[in-house]
Amino acid sequence: MTITSMNPATGETIKEYQEMTQEEVRSVIEHNHQAFLGWQWTSYTERAQLIREAAKVLLNSSHSYSTLMAQEMGKPLREGISEVEKCAWACHYYADNAEKFLQPEMVETDASKSFVTFQPLGVILAVMPWNFPLWQVFRFCVPALMAGNSVVLKHASNVPGCALAIEDVMRSAGFPPNLFRTLLISSNGVDDVIQNTLVKAVTLTGSAAAGRAVSKKAGEMLKKTVLELGGSDAYIVLEDADLELAVDACVTSKLNNCGQVCIAAKRFIVVESQRDRFEQRMVERMRDQTVGDPFEESTTLGPLARLDLRDQLHRQVKASISKGAKNLLGGKITEGRGAFYPPTVLTDVSNGMPAYDEEMFGPVAAIIPVEDEEKAITVANDSVFGLGAAVFTQDTAKGEMIAANRIEAGCCFVNTFVKSDPRLPFGGIKESGYGRELSHYGIREFVNIKTVFIK
Repeated sequence: MTITSMNPATGETIKEYQEMTQEEVRSVIEHNHQAFLGWQWTSYTERAQLIREAAKVLLNSSHSYSTLMAQEMGKPLREGISEVEKCAWACHYYADNAEKFLQPEMVETDASKSFVTFQPLGVILAVMPWNFPLWQVFRFCVPALMAGNSVVLKHASNVPGCALAIEDVMRSAGFPPNLFRTLLISSNGVDDVIQNTLVKAVTLTGSAAAGRAVSKKAGEMLKKTVLELGGSDAYIVLEDADLELAVDACVTSKLNNCGQVCIAAKRFIVVESQRDRFEQRMVERMRDQTVGDPFEESTTLGPLARLDLRDQLHRQVKASISKGAKNLLGGKITEGRGAFYPPTVLTDVSNGMPAYDEEMFGPVAAIIPVEDEEKAITVANDSVFGLGAAVFTQDTAKGEMIAANRIEAGCCFVNTFVKSDPRLPFGGIKESGYGRELSHYGIREFVNIKTVFIK
């Protein structure tokens, strides 16, 4: 069996990779476990030094890595460079803070001494997606490695080059051999990896269906999981919102990575008094994009990552229109080769349409007009997903109240678009998953939180 890397802008094959056999996979995991046995006793200072070296490797070759992402999944070069820089930021953040986050915590009890300590678990399996081929991996593996774990990566099958490049970053930075390894396997091989007794926990970023499959197998094996799944982020535009600011944030979020972002703006919930102006400005901004070759400097929107993903998105658009959504812009597959899809704006979106009920993973904006603030909040929460959300209002106290107390999501931003930040926890609720990545919460997901009691 082979794993094929294809350029989504041209449909051309980049390279074919031989899938690992079960015996090869078991050998990689065994060597990864052996690497962990030594790594768990290294000091935070030693770990931090190597993590900082990884950041240097990334930044010194940022153009090469962004080129690879552009080739394998269509990300424009400038976005790829930003992704590499964000990975380096995460490296420095945890190099600076991991020891503090995992310091033993003294607790007063009737013991002469009692405290909580944080110890690594061992081999952690990461099942990662293609949309941010470097960032999704680094935001997990950096805290996992700083906590003393080892990592095996099963990356998405359309970005094998990126997966191997990350392994090379760790090798070039000077990490012990086999501490971070890539498994070139299909999704069908994940269950066998989870069942391996040396694998102690699993993290997955992907679809709800993938999350269910992985968590079911991990549950059978009684292994810890962290799941970051899909999203249908609601962006609420209230009567007193600064419309220009709101539209700018909405379009920026919607079109980042060609809309292929779990925390991209998906549903635009706009009160009626703002509707006409919001629709007009949204259409103008979306129409103003330059769709094309991700290697061209003028390109603001590259292709979707695969043809099947483009076709699925188009089916969702057509089904929404057939159920009453109004098409203001786009909505037709671009002629010619490549997995391109035009910036699209739908309005009068309502319950029962894919644009309302499902995750739209691409450059499609779904506008949902509502009567007032209360209805906007109700609609925002009327979703199986709960990853991110945003509220736009010039009354920042009201925006803070809604964000903190009224919206069912793992994060809610006010007057700006949702983004991940190493300093803040990231994750969702409902069918957007469970557990957290990043900040001190993320580094404590894959450790043994142990009580020590001395009488």
